[in-house]
Amino acid sequence: MGFFKSLFNRSPKPGKPQPTTHETFEQDVLASDLPAVVDFWSSRCPPCQVMGGLLNEIGPDYAGRVNIFKLNVDHYPEIAARYQIRSIPTIIFFRQGRSVDKVVGLLPLNPLKEKMDKFCR
Repeated sequence: MGFFKSLFNRSPKPGKPQPTTHETFEQDVLASDLPAVVDFWSSRCPPCQVMGGLLNEIGPDYAGRVNIFKLNVDHYPEIAARYQIRSIPTIIFFRQGRSVDKVVGLLPLNPLKEKMDKFCR
């Protein structure tokens, strides 16, 4: 039983994308001391699943430099509308509570890393 408990009760690795909600978005993203990246996604969107996997893969490389969040547009359409999300996946880069860059659509791994490196400078 201890094995399964340790397997399923693990806390996520630092840097892995964390969910944000309507209730926590302001604190998580807009009031964050660190720059923030928000992945606007949906569970019914295959490219979103790929983008989520890429962010899971590279997220730990940016731990402590940027916070990465995921926002499900099906559950929180009001936030998606506020940021004019018309296509998913969309990633918005925030610095000091302001949107400073946006990527619409699936971005391959190396261009995503380049974008993150540039953003974290």
